[in-house]
Amino acid sequence: QVQLVESGGGLVQPGGSLRLSCTASGFTFSSYDMSWYRQAPGKERELVAVSTGGSPTYGNYADSVKGRFTISRDNAKNTVYLQMNSLKPEDTAVYYCNTPLAPFVWGQGTQVTVSS
Repeated sequence: QVQLVESGGGLVQPGGSLRLSCTASGFTFSSYDMSWYRQAPGKERELVAVSTGGSPTYGNYADSVKGRFTISRDNAKNTVYLQMNSLKPEDTAVYYCNTPLAPFVWGQGTQVTVSS
């Protein structure tokens, strides 16, 4: 079955950077889009970035993160990454990865806190 494990979150100061990882199993990773979502306290989960299966570095982004976040993937490692630069306090959230193959399957998420 599809399993997703996120890692790499932490506490960072405004303007700092983090790199999140999500390792997937249970399906042919390279054949499917992978997405990063985030959920801030008291808010609904929102889509942050999408990576298509055939392109290691091409992505689509929410307007709020364009120019600051970069999604990439390593199909040999079944892993999708989210490089987050110029972080802002409003980026504070739990970050999750997801695949349209199993849209109701979520990992435990990884907490990102941006604070001075």
